[in-house]
Amino acid sequence: MHPSEVLFQGQRQPLLLPACDHYAGSEKLMRKSMALQQELGPLFDITFDCEDGAAAGNERAHAELVATLVDSPDNRAHRIGARLHDVTSPHFAQDVEIIVGAAAQTLAYVVLPKPDSLEDVLRAQDVVNQAAAKAGRAVLPLHVLIETHGALHDAYAIAALPQVESLSFGIMDFVSAHHGAIPSAAMRTPGQFTHPLVVRAKLEMVAACHAHDKVPSHNVTTEIKDSAVVANDAQRAAAEFGFTRMWSIHPDQIKPIVKAFTPRLAEVNEATSILQAAMAKDWGPIAHGGRLHDRASYRYYWTVLQRAKLAGLALPEAAAALVNQPESI
Repeated sequence: MHPSEVLFQGQRQPLLLPACDHYAGSEKLMRKSMALQQELGPLFDITFDCEDGAAAGNERAHAELVATLVDSPDNRAHRIGARLHDVTSPHFAQDVEIIVGAAAQTLAYVVLPKPDSLEDVLRAQDVVNQAAAKAGRAVLPLHVLIETHGALHDAYAIAALPQVESLSFGIMDFVSAHHGAIPSAAMRTPGQFTHPLVVRAKLEMVAACHAHDKVPSHNVTTEIKDSAVVANDAQRAAAEFGFTRMWSIHPDQIKPIVKAFTPRLAEVNEATSILQAAMAKDWGPIAHGGRLHDRASYRYYWTVLQRAKLAGLALPEAAAALVNQPESI
């Protein structure tokens, strides 16, 4: 049996997405991000922004541009999504009609911003599904922004929806929703990792994602000139809070984010050694390096190798042999 079949019998396998979600809201930045994705490969996703990151007043033309680019031959990896207007906006239905209607087959996902409840997500999901079905797409993945009190309250139920792949934390809207009770310093480091209300929100959202094997995505770093700040935020988001994905708002942020979320070679080597020893024992318990391992830890190390492969890490031959073996039919 394939390792994944042995290790996840009767369980959902954790969903894995590229570690970086790069947002672009103008035609120049959209085309630049597509060119970079062609150069680097699908190591990061691109989200074309119709909402806060796009200019106001030209919504129809902007949605048409997004649809055209998503459905163009330049979208080689089919790892481009779109952030629509929120479900209460007069532009939401138009976004869905134009973007989903024209590019349902090539969209990687759509992002739903500013829901205030599970009901808002379900209402938006229904509109998206109707347009996708007309365009011949049975299931279009949804990514949901958690940036309101109501969405945070319903995060566990939202993450449980089968169509939802990822929850993203919208820190600026979340802090603003407290009307000055949380200082603006909590929108950036170090406050975003220490203020109790922000910490609570992040941890609750991340816990909801992991409970349902979905992907928690960390908020933006507004510092775009100092890559060390981005790298530090990404490292803390991963190591201290359990995020497995993070937004980028500038091309220079992509590589530091991907690197921070990619397992280190030493961890890949350790995972390979443990899994090889486990296979030799038919996945029974083993002792390795003076420590006991069984299927619980094997699942962890299997995910390490999957994440390394997804990030484009040059895997050692033994690791590549493990993750690239075909699954049984």
